[in-house]
Amino acid sequence: MKRPAVSLRWKIALTVMAVSCAVAAVLGVLVHNAVAHQTVGQVRKETSEHLGTALDLFEYGTSREGLNSLLDPPQLPAELRRLARSGERGTMVGTYRGRLVMWAAAPAADHVMAVWSPYGNTHRSLDKLDTAILGSAVLAAAAVALAGLFLAQRISRRLATTAAVARRITAGDLDARVGNGADQTGGGAAGQDEVAAVAAALDSVAGSLQSRLQAEQRFTADVAHELRTPLTGILASAELLPEGRPKEMINDRLRALHRLTEDLLEISRLDSGTEHADLDAYDLGTLVEGSVRTTGLDTVVRIAADRVVETDRRRLDRIVTNLVINAHRHGRPPVVVTIDAPPGGPATVEVRDHGPGYSADLLHHGPQRFRTDAPGRGKGHGLGLTIAVGQSAVLGIDLRFTNAPDGGARTILRLPDVAPRAP
Repeated sequence: MKRPAVSLRWKIALTVMAVSCAVAAVLGVLVHNAVAHQTVGQVRKETSEHLGTALDLFEYGTSREGLNSLLDPPQLPAELRRLARSGERGTMVGTYRGRLVMWAAAPAADHVMAVWSPYGNTHRSLDKLDTAILGSAVLAAAAVALAGLFLAQRISRRLATTAAVARRITAGDLDARVGNGADQTGGGAAGQDEVAAVAAALDSVAGSLQSRLQAEQRFTADVAHELRTPLTGILASAELLPEGRPKEMINDRLRALHRLTEDLLEISRLDSGTEHADLDAYDLGTLVEGSVRTTGLDTVVRIAADRVVETDRRRLDRIVTNLVINAHRHGRPPVVVTIDAPPGGPATVEVRDHGPGYSADLLHHGPQRFRTDAPGRGKGHGLGLTIAVGQSAVLGIDLRFTNAPDGGARTILRLPDVAPRAP
């Protein structure tokens, strides 16, 4: 059974509390021993002095009245009695007539001379001292634990802020920064603690990554833009060539290069984050059927349930067209497009082929431009799926790439739940 995770702040607080309890226990034992040694030692000393006086008076046959001395008292502790009969002196805590006393005993002729002193007040004083030490230790441990919890809460909050920013960066928000959210103190690395240093490092990585991506986007947009004008002129000039196979081959390659340039421009616009959807109400089935029809490819369209959706017709058409073309280019027929809109659920569009399916790398990392490394799925620039992903993000569509259980690539679009207007 997996143990429940304990947050960092509680780990720090519990550690601080445990250490403070250990320190308080050690100090309490030391204080108790010191005070007890001094207090009990004073009582032993006074009782021993009284015993010496009682022995002197006994030797001279003088009265011992007022000394609390007894000969062979039956209440004398057995261990102390044996010590006195062996010729030694000693002291021990015991009882006399139901009271707690300090006994002192020594041999006196054939008897045992014993003297007692009240010990109840001393014992109660030590108990009160122990109670005070214990109470102080509990209060100190609680105060230190609260202080540790407060400090741990601040550290945990700063780390949580840093982690949240890291997740935003991972999700594509390259403008996210920790900034002052980590409570940085002072200027420069010398004035930062470890958490602030981690936050500063994350901000630095995000800034560097953003700069590189922006440079890449500018480069892609500039290259595509510079290629567009000469390509248009070349396409027009190619039309003047005499009819024949060479002209067809040249025009085919020029059109492919022109499509690649347009795709690169579209990707650069999507990467810039400036694209916005022009929403309107459409019948989803009619819209998807029209998109499939424009591809001119033999595709089966099934409408399980239709619904009016609010979307951008041009962008949704671009997504569906790219997915259908990709299915025909890299998969095997039949290619089936299924529209479904179950009551209470999101409207979905599924594009499926019966080929080898998507590669594990694409399923794990998603489409990557200029990469079509799926075995048996043909060749291409890898831009069609990338554009579909970018346009889906603009429309708020949940786009998922999977493989069907019985084989073949399957792409599912889940349209966002919005209140549709009349088409």
